[in-house]
Amino acid sequence: MFKKSLLFALMLQGALLTAGAVELNQEGRDPEYVTSIVNRSKKIVDKLGLTDQAKADDVTNIIANRYFKLNDIYTVRDQKVDAAKQTLTGDEKNAAIQAAQNEKDAALYRCHFEFPADLSLYLTPEQITAVKDGMTFGVVKVTYDSHLDMIPTLTDEEKAQIMAWLIEARELAMDAETSNKKHEVFGKYKGRINNYLTKRGYDLKKEREAWYERVRARGGQL
Repeated sequence: MFKKSLLFALMLQGALLTAGAVELNQEGRDPEYVTSIVNRSKKIVDKLGLTDQAKADDVTNIIANRYFKLNDIYTVRDQKVDAAKQTLTGDEKNAAIQAAQNEKDAALYRCHFEFPADLSLYLTPEQITAVKDGMTFGVVKVTYDSHLDMIPTLTDEEKAQIMAWLIEARELAMDAETSNKKHEVFGKYKGRINNYLTKRGYDLKKEREAWYERVRARGGQL
């Protein structure tokens, strides 16, 4: 039974990969907006170094469709919030606004895992991670590397905890509505990391000042 199930899964995956290009969900959208999103998605895919152009195009459309879906979710939220503000008052207005936020969160949760699942038909786990980093401006690596450079004495346990929080932040930032909101998510987790390191006995002010001096000494800047 297991072998039959595995064979069926492999056949299904093969069929999906050969069924044709992933369609771009552009119907009813502003053409300039679609072009902007596709170009943004293509820049992420270009860094993957895919040699199969058909696969690259499919992955580009999967990423673009993810951006479209996020935009749709937040547009619905905004419309309901605006309607509440215009037609309701007091507790009723606040309840309607909170309900719109809750519906947005539920929609994001329901579709969050669809995206990497769709990518997994075309990309390796490492490439999927690269896509996530591309959608979040590479903040995970920059932040992790800067902490290791700032505090060379970090233990393996501390390094692992920092990376775990940054990965968690990336998952949340991927669903944020704007670049500023994405950075806000990372900002909250950076605060959590700082609090953690302070409780571990690090004087972050001194560590940062010493780091600045080391960076300047090697001709760099922050």
